[in-house]
Amino acid sequence: MHDLALQIAGALAIFAAVVHSVLGETRVFAKVRIEPPRARLLLRLVWQCSALAWAAGGILLLALPHIGTPAVRGWVILPLVAVYGFAAIGNAWANRGRHFGWMVLSGVVALALAGL
Repeated sequence: MHDLALQIAGALAIFAAVVHSVLGETRVFAKVRIEPPRARLLLRLVWQCSALAWAAGGILLLALPHIGTPAVRGWVILPLVAVYGFAAIGNAWANRGRHFGWMVLSGVVALALAGL
């Protein structure tokens, strides 16, 4: 059961990363005007960096049942819980709970903790 929770958390984390990346490019950066162009490029790269980090965390969660001992699980899961938890809180606060992202990220946190 713990392994299944980790695998679902990993898949959900990758899903969140892909949606974050696509919505950022199609909804945010397609409409916003940022000057100078170098600042726009920097913000886009930082935006995509967070999506890449979430996807990498999801891959780790997916692989963890196959490579992890209980000690390794803790060393991988707890930092990822902090990352996804901080993102969930930030999303909920910044969007006043109106955006679904905080719920998806909170689901990753809950499932990852269930996989401990």
